[in-house]
Amino acid sequence: MVSVELKNITKKYGGTTAVDDVSLEIGRGELFFLLGPSGCGKTTILRMVAGFVTPDSGEVLFDARDVSKIPPHGRNVGMVFQTYALFPHMTVEQNIGYGLRFRKIESSEKKKRVVELLDRTRLTGLGGRLPSQLSGGQQQRVALARALVIQPDVLLLDEPLSNLDTRLRVEMREEIRRIHNEFGVTALYVTHDQEEALSLAHRVAIMRDGVIVQSGAPSDIYMRPRNEFVARFVGDSNILPAKAARRDGRPGLETPAGWLPSSSGPPRNGTVFVSVRPENVSLCQPIPGAANAKISSVTFLGSAIKAELALEDGTAITALFPGTANGVLWKSGDIVGVRLEVDDAVVLE
Repeated sequence: MVSVELKNITKKYGGTTAVDDVSLEIGRGELFFLLGPSGCGKTTILRMVAGFVTPDSGEVLFDARDVSKIPPHGRNVGMVFQTYALFPHMTVEQNIGYGLRFRKIESSEKKKRVVELLDRTRLTGLGGRLPSQLSGGQQQRVALARALVIQPDVLLLDEPLSNLDTRLRVEMREEIRRIHNEFGVTALYVTHDQEEALSLAHRVAIMRDGVIVQSGAPSDIYMRPRNEFVARFVGDSNILPAKAARRDGRPGLETPAGWLPSSSGPPRNGTVFVSVRPENVSLCQPIPGAANAKISSVTFLGSAIKAELALEDGTAITALFPGTANGVLWKSGDIVGVRLEVDDAVVLE
């Protein structure tokens, strides 16, 4: 495994800038995610790391070695494609061992590696089957095994779970976590699915319009979004206007939904905007003189219940609470009190 560094890479297609002066570092053995909407540039970055696309400017470094001009076969990179790209006429064993055909490895070693990968990806006994005889999850594990059998320096995954149903996606997340923990390979994973990124990544970079708008640990991205785009893209968020205030000598911010403590000091330009996650909005019986709201709708989500509300000044706000005892208390049209259960306001840039 190697470290990967992108230094000021840019890629344009005609008059469109797909990636705009992006720099990032991926540590050895790290599972790093690029997360963003379609067309944000994340797949272009993945292809530049793989060698399928050459940057117009900047460098792609493996362990500080510039590989920007080295073709894919010279980079020792394993790739897992969105469509799996398995050879339909080859067996599982033949698909897994395909990448070894072009390497100077003895046949006994090739066989040993294929058998080992069949075992470690839980495909033992399926080596003689064709891809058409496998489930979607099994096909994905074959694609993973094929990428890993060459013992890559870097593993690249291009939205590998997007073709699976919801239950299989959850199962395969755990498989990818297990396999990555076992192999410890440096991995770059591209997705638009925030749940995949939050549940699997060591670190995440959020992309928009060819640039990285925020990067960090999943918990930091979720709890401390930098701007409104990140707050809304990674989970749901209430974006509320706020002004400086003090309560009991403590600095904070006054919002239409109530007061929030804040360690960031008073706003420099009067009004700022803050992010409050729906699970940090608590409902109670109406409180005279406090923030009250009318429930517009209540949606049952299984393990949780989501309530859409309108505050007295018309501001829309969403609350999310467990679908247990509280779930029977509120219905559409009810007037309720609103409390913000946040230790520190997240002020957005």
